[in-house]
Amino acid sequence: MLQKKKFLIGGIIIFLAIGYLAYTGFQSSATYYYTINELLAQKNTLQSSNVRVTGQVAGDSIQTETATLTMKFTIVNGPASLPVIYKGAVPDTFKAGIDVVVEGRLESDGVFRASNILTKCPSKYEPAESS
Repeated sequence: MLQKKKFLIGGIIIFLAIGYLAYTGFQSSATYYYTINELLAQKNTLQSSNVRVTGQVAGDSIQTETATLTMKFTIVNGPASLPVIYKGAVPDTFKAGIDVVVEGRLESDGVFRASNILTKCPSKYEPAESS
């Protein structure tokens, strides 16, 4: 009987640990996507928060510094725009005109410091035209 109690208590502890890990994992990945207008409207309350912002990479805004792996670009959504600075490896599909989701923090100077870039894949891939 003592053996059954130990087994039951051990099972409950393992179940609670798995539940806690699942809950914290879900909370960290459940970040809302803001549009640029929503972010700028709530910039005072969201300034120190880790957020995701969606937009389209502006055509001629990409500047890269290969020595420091730093990229500066602007994302736009209608008339609204947001300057972004990202340091790290860039996805292969990143280019001007593509829809992206940047994750990071809005600084007090109005620049978004991205810690991650996600490119939205087109719904249909088309082969490159041969010349």
